[in-house]
Amino acid sequence: MNIYRHTFAAVCPADGETIIYRLELRSASMIHVEHIKTATALIKRGWHEQIADSLSETLGGDQTIIATHQGVEIETVRLSG
Repeated sequence: MNIYRHTFAAVCPADGETIIYRLELRSASMIHVEHIKTATALIKRGWHEQIADSLSETLGGDQTIIATHQGVEIETVRLSG
């Protein structure tokens, strides 16, 4: 099992606030760091749950994304297969 962790930012479409996301990606397969960085860099704005769906489609594996928005911690989990 490989575990990748990456922090990235995107803007909330509701209030324009920049949100810092913490991604943890677990995969039995190797995922190139460059793919993780590119996939997250392409996300400029979006809802937390939609970002999780997009990254799950793009990168695969099991992922958890955690962010705090307006004082509310949001955690999404997307499982492969």
